[in-house]
Amino acid sequence: MTLKTDQIQLRDPFVLVQRDKQQYYLFGSTDKDIWNGLATGFDCYRSTDLEHWEGPIEAFRPPENFWSPTNYWAPEAHEYLGRYYMFATFGHEDPQVRRGTAVLVSDAPEGPYVPHSDGPVTPREWECLDGTLYVDAGGVPWMVFCHEWVQTSDGTVCAVQLSKDLTESEGEPVELFAASEAPWVGPVHSAKHGTGYVTDGPFVHRTQAGDLLMLWASFRNGRYAQGVARSLTGEISGPWEQHEPLFEADGGHGMIFRALDGQLYLTLHTPNKTPDERAVFIPLDESVGTLRVKAYGTGLAPS
Repeated sequence: MTLKTDQIQLRDPFVLVQRDKQQYYLFGSTDKDIWNGLATGFDCYRSTDLEHWEGPIEAFRPPENFWSPTNYWAPEAHEYLGRYYMFATFGHEDPQVRRGTAVLVSDAPEGPYVPHSDGPVTPREWECLDGTLYVDAGGVPWMVFCHEWVQTSDGTVCAVQLSKDLTESEGEPVELFAASEAPWVGPVHSAKHGTGYVTDGPFVHRTQAGDLLMLWASFRNGRYAQGVARSLTGEISGPWEQHEPLFEADGGHGMIFRALDGQLYLTLHTPNKTPDERAVFIPLDESVGTLRVKAYGTGLAPS
């Protein structure tokens, strides 16, 4: 089946570019209701033009006795040492089993992906989500992830070193920054969790000028927004300075990729409301130390 981008209900979009195949692979939270009930899995969509997509292709379906039955969120597919690794968030109905990011593996970009780590790689006693892979200049793999506000009140972005085979963490997580450190972030209110500050969807990007940037999402004036931060040292350990959001029109959980024609894109989902969420693609300009929106992609207008 061929679908246009605006026909695909999808949160937390992630695009894997395969230049040898001249194709794009789109992943995301693809269950119709990611918040409630048993999860189905993750689907993938394949395209040559970022407009027309072949799919859905079953990228992951949980095997029998898989540790997580619900809340399958934010899959990212990374090519690493000749294979493809999916970092994805998984939840549980038992409150004693914490939400966390686990690693899956496949020999093909579209999958099928199978479990690779033994459960979550994030700390078992923490409520975590949205792990992403970052490989530093020395070839050391890291996972950058969020320690959830529902447990900490002030959500944080953390990093932990991974084993070379990506099956487990090595050492203790390092806190990079808290949501409240960004002047633009406002509080959220929940009957269950009270008032707090959200961190969502970190993604690390090295500019052509060598600056290390991080996308992450939170809320501004009650609307989902796409933030960006810059490491003052160029290292994952930071310290990190917070810039003004790239996008404030009720969208976020973005990532950055370079298209087959060389154009740099931000993709995120908007609006932040189920079942209306869709992926959009926004051209970016890189300048020293920051990113700027070049133009608004399909279906977008300045807010």
